[in-house]
Amino acid sequence: MTFSMELSEDHTDLRDWAHGFAADVIRPAAAEWDEREETPWPVLQEAAKIELYNFETLASFWGDETGLSLPIVNEELFWGDGGIGMAIFGTTLAVAGIFASGTPEQMVEFIPQCYGDAGDVKVAAFCSSEPESGSDVSAMRTRAIYDEAKDEWTLSGAKAWATNGGIANIHVVQAVVDSTLGSRGQAAFVVPPNTPGLEATRKIKKMGLRASHTADVFLDDVKVPGSCLLGGKEKLDERLARAREGQKSKGSSAMQTFELSRPTVGSQAIGIARAAYEYALDYAKERVTFGRPIIDNQSIAFTLADMKTEIDAARMLVWRAAWMGRNNVAFEAGEGSMSKLKAGRVAVWATERAIQILGGAGYSREHPVERMHRDSKIYDIFEGTEQIQQLVIARAISGRHIA
Repeated sequence: MTFSMELSEDHTDLRDWAHGFAADVIRPAAAEWDEREETPWPVLQEAAKIELYNFETLASFWGDETGLSLPIVNEELFWGDGGIGMAIFGTTLAVAGIFASGTPEQMVEFIPQCYGDAGDVKVAAFCSSEPESGSDVSAMRTRAIYDEAKDEWTLSGAKAWATNGGIANIHVVQAVVDSTLGSRGQAAFVVPPNTPGLEATRKIKKMGLRASHTADVFLDDVKVPGSCLLGGKEKLDERLARAREGQKSKGSSAMQTFELSRPTVGSQAIGIARAAYEYALDYAKERVTFGRPIIDNQSIAFTLADMKTEIDAARMLVWRAAWMGRNNVAFEAGEGSMSKLKAGRVAVWATERAIQILGGAGYSREHPVERMHRDSKIYDIFEGTEQIQQLVIARAISGRHIA
């Protein structure tokens, strides 16, 4: 029996490839696009040219039996910059939604439209959160009504905090089809390009990840054909029937999508934390006060030691959860939520410590750690707040319905 924590040659090559793109393309553009608060289309085009931004490459990451490819690539890109990293990987959540619930035919039809090609890059949006429900997926109000005669669904409602909302070629929208069943009465729909009734009139001005477009999305009697119901009508009817009979289920498609994405999201937070740690480490070696580099002071050196330890610990949780998810090992103790919870906390803490090490310089925009700190905070909030992750873990380890 053998056991190794050494990355394979394929993984190290993949890491070096992603790191090279982050260092050569993303980092030089990071400050500009953060200031502009716009989607960095030229960077997306460069990513598409080297086949970093397309479904074939993403599928190869998903196909990795270790589950490590996606976390490795995400850590490197977000080490480059959180906002641009999210601009590149924001489409992935919508693709994960199609992958989690769609039929093979739907995947073939819709997923390529999420990316476009190097000459005409597209993005996609996953629309689940709502203005009134937030983390409470069961309180969703967006409705989907079926017209059997036309084989057509009508979607009505409002979505909040949609990455790429309104500028996306493909929107994946979560909606209620049976309000009596709570989260089990929901389904996911694809809204194709240029469908009337879908609008995003308000782009959100954010604290961080400012190169990633975020908007509220409104659906005013948006009509989509039956073929846009992910998984199909027959499968939906069977699932609703089981729910009405009180049978257990795997949960809503939105939650399934989040479960697939949590370790990947955690790896993004680690990338930001690592970038801040490395910058602070280099600064501490070069900054001289009282005749010596500040890293020679225990308070600075011990802080950096703690930062490195916490980042490595968070990465191990992410890699474990990614491996478990890929190999269908049950998250019996909420391991997916553990990875995201820990990584988000570490990112916020480590970037704040980096600012402290730089002192006044860290508070200025002349150094990137203030941007890294702004980018990090969302990892305590989106795709399940810190408290939601704690709730998932607590329910898992206690076996009780903790409110």
